[in-house]
Amino acid sequence: MNQFEKDVQSKRNDFNDSVVAFIASFVFFSLIFIVATVVDVASKF
Repeated sequence: MNQFEKDVQSKRNDFNDSVVAFIASFVFFSLIFIVATVVDVASKF
């Protein structure tokens, strides 16, 4: 057995971290899209 498998640094579930990262990136890119759409609509007036 690998010595690093016996003493891991973090015992947290990786699934939770990946879900948080996915949601954060989704919100970030959605915000960029919304801001660009608002600027596009506002520039037509």
